[in-house]
Formats: sequence, C-alpha cells, structure tokens
Amino acid sequence: MTQDWIASAGQPLRGTLDIPGDKSVSHRAVMFAALADGTSTIDGFLEGEDTRATAAIFSRVGVRIETPSPSRRIVHGVGVDGLKPADGDLDCGNAGTGMRLLAGLLAAQRFDSVLVGDVSLSKRPMRRVTAPLSTMGARIDTEEGGLPPLRIHGGQPLTGIDYTLEVASAQVKSAVLLAGLYADGDTVVREPHPTRDYTERMLKAFGVDIDFSPGFARLRGGQRLAATDIAVPADFSSAAFFLVAASIIPDSELRLRAVGLNPRRTGLLQALRLMGADITEENASEHGGEPVADLVVRHAPLRGIAVPEALVPDMIDEFPALFVAAAAADSPTVVRGAAELRVKESDRLAAMANGLRTLGLRVDETPDGATIFPGELQGGVVDSHGDHRIAMAFSIAGQLAKGEVRVGDVANVATSFPNYDALATGAGFALRKA
Repeated sequence: MTQDWIASAGQPLRGTLDIPGDKSVSHRAVMFAALADGTSTIDGFLEGEDTRATAAIFSRVGVRIETPSPSRRIVHGVGVDGLKPADGDLDCGNAGTGMRLLAGLLAAQRFDSVLVGDVSLSKRPMRRVTAPLSTMGARIDTEEGGLPPLRIHGGQPLTGIDYTLEVASAQVKSAVLLAGLYADGDTVVREPHPTRDYTERMLKAFGVDIDFSPGFARLRGGQRLAATDIAVPADFSSAAFFLVAASIIPDSELRLRAVGLNPRRTGLLQALRLMGADITEENASEHGGEPVADLVVRHAPLRGIAVPEALVPDMIDEFPALFVAAAAADSPTVVRGAAELRVKESDRLAAMANGLRTLGLRVDETPDGATIFPGELQGGVVDSHGDHRIAMAFSIAGQLAKGEVRVGDVANVATSFPNYDALATGAGFALRKA
C-alpha cells in the first residue's frame, strides 16, 4: 500500500540527534565479519531494510548472526572459504550496494547463486559490475540490458586484473576488490575520480594487506580476514537532511552526534559551507578506520553557487538535499557533472526538478545537471517515485512552503532511515502521515 506524508511549516529545529548508523559501513561490516576467522561484534548497525536484507543473505549462506539488541550484531565468521549454497534465490530487496558487492563475493564461490531484488532494484543496471567480474573469469547471467536477477555460476577460477573504471563507482570498485580476495595474483582498481573508500578502510581493519590512495586500490589474492569489532558511525547521507533543514529554517540549531566524515562522502558539507552554511565539527575521533565528529549546524542565509564538479562524486547521494538548500538560497545554484543521478533509485535530477517546479520554482535541467532558481515555495503534491532521498528532501521543502506539501510514496524511507519521521517531528518538523 502506498504511504504519503503531509509536510507543512514547522518550528525552529532544536536538540541533539542520534542519526542511524551508516548504511554503506553497515553493509560492509556484516559482509567482512561473515568472511572473517572468528567472531566480530558490530555496534551501531543500521536497522534498515537494505542492511537487514544483506544480513539475512549471509544467514542463508551459512553464517550465524545474533541480534542481542537493536543496532548490535554478533557475527560468527566462517572464513573466506566457509560460505555454503543457499536453498533458493537471495533477495537483496532495494539494496544496490548489497547486490553489487555480493556479485563480486559470490562470483568467487564454489556454488551457484541467484541475486534478486525488488521492483526498483530490478530496473537498475548491473553491467557496470558484471563486465569487470567477467574479465576476471566470473560467469554471471543477467536479464536483457544487464538488469537483475544476477545468475552467478560458481566454481570459476578468478584471475586478478588491473582495471580502470569508465565511471567512478565505489560499489563497482568494491565488487572487484572482493572478487580479488579470491583471485590469483594482484587486483588493481583505478578510478577517473576518487570515490568512497569504505571497503579499503574496513578491509584493512579486518587485517587485509591493501594498498590504497584516492582513486587507486591494490590487493593480492589469497588473504584471510581476522575478526574485529566495528563501531558504525552515524550515516552522513542521513545527517545531510538535517544539515540542510537546520541551515534553511530560521532560528534552528542542531547537534548531530558521531557522524561519519569519510572524506569521500562529505562533498555536501563542503558545498553547504561554500553556500555560507554555519556547520562546525566537535569531538572528533575515529571508529573502525572511519573519521567521525559531532556536527553542530545553525541557521544561516545561503547563497547560490556553481557546485564545483570536483565535489560531485563525493555527494552523489546528497543532491536531493542540496536541491532544497538551493531553493532557499539568495541566487541560482548550478549543478554540472551529475549524470549519475539519472540512474539512481529514480532519475533524481528529473524527480527533484519536477517536484520543485510543482512547488512554484524554476528549474532548468541539462543532461548532467540543473540550474535551480530560488523563490517562495508553494504547497502542492510531489511524487518521490519510491526514492527515500527524494521523499526526505521534500519533507524539508514542506517546512518552508506557504501551503501543505503532500509527498507521495514514502514507504522506502525505512530502507535507509528507519524512524526518520519520528526523529524529524521530535526536532520540530511539521510532518504527518497522510
């Protein structure tokens, strides 16, 4: 059943918020813990549908995973050679990260596997990941156009490759590196632009000898992982919505605790500061190889900017939030080099442009970006296209609109940010279920 929200003008945002755990780190933590020798404890695990789907898949391939309390997992690793065949298809739900990383991992196993997903994931292209894996020796069949399901033939000997990605993608890089753990020789991945290095950092935390720098990673096959405990930082992509909301809603001030600040993830933070946002970092530390800090954000007048293209790969998931910040700025904001947004959970460029037009703004689209002209937001009905980030972005827009904003099809928010609406209303949002 379709679920909608009604967003309207709320109160100044106040308080200290604990944002759910990082989705990308949670996926990798349960994967690497499952492959490790020994038992690992994961604290701060994201209790979202995507990450639970990944954990459920590992339970089905022979890994015992305990849940002693919410956001905690105890994973009894079976080693890199201990996974077992499942008795049926493996359902990734809506998790593109899960499917792409698992493709690399399962391509190296002795048994066959089939990865399936929901309606949205089944429309997302997978050839970008199956192509380099095939070069390594993997056999993966897809539907026409390279779409899921992925039918993975086990028992294929893999050979390390030196691969340059055509399009920068942390998911594709990670899939190749995971296959490389099982490959003969070294596996090298080079990127046209540096992407998030969660996989590299966490493999190192699990004892893998891996050499990496921005845009480059190398590891040798045949290594084993040693169990380790992981504290998952708060998800920056989830924090992004509150960073934007507190920046544009007058008299707001929020503290977001222990947010992950991986330098390949925080392009939005830099873009907001270029726009004049008042965001400071406190209590900096490191969790499981990942830098974290409290983020304190206060309302500030924002100015329009030309978003530096160098920041685009480091904020690809945060553009829906940026569009709303741009709508509240004092002059137009120009985005270029973001064609990747057209092949996310939805065509995010088109979805955000159309939604803002519905609320009364002018947005000029280009194939790889848009120019957002700020103005007074009106009420209206916008479609999230089942995309959690689009839904959350328009819940923010509603806080500044002159009338109610109905945000359609918001059920998928639970995939990455469970209880978002409760946290938002507790901070001062006016947001309710339709």
